[in-house]
Amino acid sequence: MEQPEGFLLEAAAPRQTGPALDSCEASPDEGLIEDLAIIDKKAVEQLTEGLISHYLPDLQRSKLALQELTQNQVVLLDTLEQEISKFRECNSILDINALFSEAKHYHSKLVNIRKEMMMLHEKTSKLKKRALKLQQKKQKEELEREQQREKELEREKQLTAKPARRT
Repeated sequence: MEQPEGFLLEAAAPRQTGPALDSCEASPDEGLIEDLAIIDKKAVEQLTEGLISHYLPDLQRSKLALQELTQNQVVLLDTLEQEISKFRECNSILDINALFSEAKHYHSKLVNIRKEMMMLHEKTSKLKKRALKLQQKKQKEELEREQQREKELEREKQLTAKPARRT
């Protein structure tokens, strides 16, 4: 019978090199080197292929599942970034709304101040007119009093007795 290359018979490599041991005292590593020499390269390849063929489909499915999970995580992260930017926009919109309401408040204050200024302007204009009329009336009354005094002085002059001239 022809043996494959690298195959050694058990008889060619003695198993025990030292004194015989009881089954309790046998070392687990004893004979390991000799057993490794017996293993055929072809058998190693077949076992390797069998092991790979047994685990490879599961590993490939796991790899695909991990790739899909990674893609889903990327999509989720992108979506999360978009949501965060929406919240930031909402906050900025709230800030803008606050600014608009504040501007509206100050605009109404300005309108009220303008109305008050116009009302004060009208009142001051009326007061100026009234003061001018009062001043004119006072001047007219003073002028009339002055004229009345002059008339009275003139009348008194005329009423005072004049000495008769002797001729």
